Amino acid sequence: MNSTADSPETMPHKDAWRPLRYLVRTPFVLLHVFVGLPMTVLALSPPLAGIPIGRKRLGHAMTSWWSGTFVRLFGFRIRVFGKAQAGAVMYVANHLSWLDIELMHSQRAISFVAKSEIERWPVVGWLATRGGTIYHRRGSNDSMANVVAQATDRLRDGLAVGIFPEGGTGRGDVVRTFHARIFQAALDAEVPVQPVALRYGRNGRQDLSMPFAAKEPFFVNLLRVLGNPSMDAEVHFLDVVEPAPDARRRMAEQSRARIVDTLGYGDP
Repeated sequence: MNSTADSPETMPHKDAWRPLRYLVRTPFVLLHVFVGLPMTVLALSPPLAGIPIGRKRLGHAMTSWWSGTFVRLFGFRIRVFGKAQAGAVMYVANHLSWLDIELMHSQRAISFVAKSEIERWPVVGWLATRGGTIYHRRGSNDSMANVVAQATDRLRDGLAVGIFPEGGTGRGDVVRTFHARIFQAALDAEVPVQPVALRYGRNGRQDLSMPFAAKEPFFVNLLRVLGNPSMDAEVHFLDVVEPAPDARRRMAEQSRARIVDTLGYGDP
């Protein structure tokens, strides 16, 4: 496998600076949650949400502000490459971390399709629900049919929908097969698909300390990420994949191929 991710052997086992990072970052994260979050919720409420702020509405602008600040308070430098497609579009991204949704929300208001477990996650799940996340119960055909219908309606209303077609977070050194069924929403709504490559690391290399370890609880991963050294959080908006009738498998494969080509890894 051709991988640009750091291998476990090259990752440091001890970090003397971790306690200091907790000491510095934790108060700011808590302040942002307990003060910034209520402000954002207020801005999302009508009639405030519709107030124009430049090219955005107040609700969308506050969501981007809160999400971007949240990511940065964990020690990340947000780096954006390419340009997000405007209007109704389905964003298709590789999935590495619970921070992925907040990272992409920092760029644009997006209705995400996410696993139902996220709804129960503290802070992130609550904000995701307020942001219009469409929840999917994995393994349920009825749930997927409902997800496709909801995503199609959002796209037809001119909104953006974000999906992680791997079906869950990966380990950081491979991009798994993209499930094609959810792409039906883009076909039904006749909107383009824009692949988005996400990466957390340094010097264009994925840091393997970001993804969940095997059977690692959410809160344990959150604490580990909070104490990690500073690194880049990269968002690569790639060339659009246009919808074509009866071609959702091809659209899924093209989207994955463009993400793999950008990240430099993905094929086992």
